[in-house]
Amino acid sequence: MMTDPTSRKRAAIVAEALSWTGTPFHHAARVKGAGVDCLMLLAEVYERAGIVTRVDPPFYVPDWHLHRDAERYLDGLRSHASEIDGPPLPGDIALFRFGRTFSHGAIVTDWPRLVHAYWAARIVTRADATLYPLAGRPVKFFTPFPDRS
Repeated sequence: MMTDPTSRKRAAIVAEALSWTGTPFHHAARVKGAGVDCLMLLAEVYERAGIVTRVDPPFYVPDWHLHRDAERYLDGLRSHASEIDGPPLPGDIALFRFGRTFSHGAIVTDWPRLVHAYWAARIVTRADATLYPLAGRPVKFFTPFPDRS
């Protein structure tokens, strides 16, 4: 059975995200199997799935979200995706508030399930947004698809 192009792209995003599972957490790295953080995971997955061209974020320290109010991650994400109401679809992005800002991105596989690079887990892992450490946190949803289908 043939699926529409957006469904194929969503499936490609999810497959690519899952292929990063087990990659160690490493701040600002972007090498599958060697190291990645939550921002670079999104940049690499969406590039490899053919959704965006290479994204090179400016330098950021690991704990910027604890000391500043500037929504750097949120503002950067808005230049590549559109904010949507939930529930998100597979391949969409969940951006959670940690510290003072929305500073932790995850790729939705089948809401509330997702893939993210989480520093405390020390790896890229599958997670459930209804469980610790994501449960109860403010979250915003984004899609890279203009028609949200």
